[in-house]
Amino acid sequence: MRRMSEEPRTSRIQRQVVQLILDRRLTAGAPLPTEAALMADLGVSRNSVREALKALQALDIVEVRHGYGTYVGRASLTPLVDGLTFRALARHDDDTAALAEILQVREVLEEGLIRRVATTATEAELDRLEEVVARMESARGTGRSFPELDREFHEVLYASLGNDLVPQLLAAFWTVFRRVSGARGLPGDPLPGITARRHRDIVTALRARDVEGAQRAMAVHFRGIEARAGRGVGRIRHGAGEGGA
Repeated sequence: MRRMSEEPRTSRIQRQVVQLILDRRLTAGAPLPTEAALMADLGVSRNSVREALKALQALDIVEVRHGYGTYVGRASLTPLVDGLTFRALARHDDDTAALAEILQVREVLEEGLIRRVATTATEAELDRLEEVVARMESARGTGRSFPELDREFHEVLYASLGNDLVPQLLAAFWTVFRRVSGARGLPGDPLPGITARRHRDIVTALRARDVEGAQRAMAVHFRGIEARAGRGVGRIRHGAGEGGA
């Protein structure tokens, strides 16, 4: 009972610390008030302050540097990545369904975003995409997959949107997918040549400012990932009423 009564208090203190950061317009890396100052400002005990700071540290909202103090965190998506990875791995009954859910969210985001990229990407940005694809085409001769080049391609792809959250969010889902597929022992890309060509098709459509063609090329690319992840992906897509393009 004591534990249950303390939980709302800890949550309240967390919100107060967050509000303090916002009110003072503190940015990532800025020092927070000392524990003593927080105790006085919030009217709570040292243990209550420490418990709240521990919870906020887990969310990357604050960073506790032992011996130096507490600072504003980066508020990265690391907690989201860790939580989604655990959620997927905890589904012992159906590996493919867990991967399917992760992939479906990323696919919906990318198929929508690619339509905007087709009208906003600059020639310089398209040149960068061409360069990444060229490296994919060089790497395919080794017969090895190139996951880092794939990730770089998608990061460069959305640079023209000027939205910092987009690459962070997509990278989060990419990381979760790689972690889960690696933990499940799924093989890498068995056909790197086809993967390189699918990325080339995306760039070709973007060069032509072909919005529908770019979206179709992205959909085909994801079908290749789905095939490697397992048939469960297709079941979820069709069950949710997703179309092929």
